[in-house]
Amino acid sequence: MKRALVLGAGGFIGSHIVRRLKKEGFWVRGVDLKYPCYEDTPADDFIVGDLRDLSICREAINMKFDEVYQLAADMGGAGYIFVGVNDYDVMQNSAVINLNVLETCRLRNVKRIFFSSSACMYPENVQINTDDCNLPEHLAYPAAPDSEYGWEKLFSERLYLAAARNKKMQVRVARYHNIFGERGSWNNGKEKAPAALCRKVAMADVNGVIDVWGDGMQTRSFLHVDECVEATLRLMRSDFTGPVNIGSDEMISINGLVKMIDSIAKKNIKINNIPGPLGVKGRNSDNTLYEQKIGWRVSEPLINGIERTYKWINEQVKLSKEDTSN
Repeated sequence: MKRALVLGAGGFIGSHIVRRLKKEGFWVRGVDLKYPCYEDTPADDFIVGDLRDLSICREAINMKFDEVYQLAADMGGAGYIFVGVNDYDVMQNSAVINLNVLETCRLRNVKRIFFSSSACMYPENVQINTDDCNLPEHLAYPAAPDSEYGWEKLFSERLYLAAARNKKMQVRVARYHNIFGERGSWNNGKEKAPAALCRKVAMADVNGVIDVWGDGMQTRSFLHVDECVEATLRLMRSDFTGPVNIGSDEMISINGLVKMIDSIAKKNIKINNIPGPLGVKGRNSDNTLYEQKIGWRVSEPLINGIERTYKWINEQVKLSKEDTSN
């Protein structure tokens, strides 16, 4: 039986990867500060611990693993990343985790490790337009991310690539573009745009009004977590190191996303655009390199994933109202 280690297994993408690996017959160990919030973990072994603590890393990586997925990080949506007050924690926490994980893997002779980077590491000056904002991988340099989160991701990319060059480790690096879906943060201040907007629509009355940060014309592409997991595993098992984008190239404005969610909810929602943290003006995943190297592309339209996500968040909203009334 093959063995896999998922770091950040209590988080959104990590918990989905654990479930997929179990379906494939792996023995899986998960590690995180907490268990998944919305389901029991199917992991065979789960360590609740802080990977900033080197002793926890040594406990987690105490055997040979066929695959290691490093998704543990301090992160969140625009309301967490772009407000400035979390910058030190975001950089310190994630950098220490990556340094600990890589060195412990090296000492245990664990070779194959996936690192989840982010589209936030791309330069701000190539993301100032709403309609001309495709991001092929070579645009990463000259470096100028728009957040400290992006700078930490860029540093950690280089750390993993150095481990591949100097320590003969088989690293795989992907730049995730706005991953969303069921069983992710939706009401704790770390939720990203699709979850936040699904929550706002779900909580609104028919013909109601919801607040949207900025003018709503900022554009993004969003990838459902199921397709993210598929793309991640295909990259992990390929002979391509990366860095490579993992995302959708179906771009939409934030106001357009609200209208898409509203078409599912059938509420006739009106948008009230207000000041708020925004990030870059436009960002779209360019998947040319992934398709060339891996031979696979995202196939599901955005609305399919939004339908499933809205249904799940709407159920959470109803459950929270029931808890409040009881």
